[in-house]
Amino acid sequence: MKQFTLKVEEPYYSSLINYIYMEKNAQIITWAIVALVVGVGIGWMIPKAASQEMSNNSPAGGITTKQVELKTTMRKLWDDHDVWTRSAILSIANSSGDKDAVIQRLLKNPDDIGNAVKSYYGDAAGSKVASLLKDHLSIAAEIVEAAKAGDSAKQKNAEDRWFKNGDDIAVALSQANPNNWKEQDLKGMMRDHLNLVKQEAVDVLGKKWPASVTDYDKIHDQTMKMADMLSDGIIKQFPDKFS
Repeated sequence: MKQFTLKVEEPYYSSLINYIYMEKNAQIITWAIVALVVGVGIGWMIPKAASQEMSNNSPAGGITTKQVELKTTMRKLWDDHDVWTRSAILSIANSSGDKDAVIQRLLKNPDDIGNAVKSYYGDAAGSKVASLLKDHLSIAAEIVEAAKAGDSAKQKNAEDRWFKNGDDIAVALSQANPNNWKEQDLKGMMRDHLNLVKQEAVDVLGKKWPASVTDYDKIHDQTMKMADMLSDGIIKQFPDKFS
């Protein structure tokens, strides 16, 4: 049988190889450009999305670097408040060995918030808010201890003082910035906060763990709104400081 072979001329072969090589490189370059564009787009969208919530809450509809710094600081202070309050509830409920250390850290939070208030309203206003917040946290610990012990009378007494203290915190803040921190709005926010924390303590003591986690999420969402409201009030009262 006669054998046939396919003969390819060298110039044609070289041209074919070059064509394939160039096409492959073109595809690589095209995909690299696409990846770069997508990456830049995502990189632009992430920080924009992260700041969108605070921008929407900004008094002027836009937000400056100084406004972001204040809002971030205020959120961190109230986030600490939430985190260490939950830690204290868990430690008291479970008689944990870290209870005293956790409560000591929790009681640092009022001084931190008070110092933030002092920056704009002076030492007297900041010290008053810090003192009231310390009472707020100390009474909360009393409530959990009484509920754990089954002492309903002591628990009721502490709860009455706790809600009265919440109103006092609202009044103290409103006196510092009456035009932007409305007393009734603050009282409503504080009562919502106390009721949410109370439910969290009830669920922790009842070992309803999934419910207690849901409670914490609700507390955190509500507290961040309160933190933003406080920040917005400061920005509105002192616009020149945040331009």
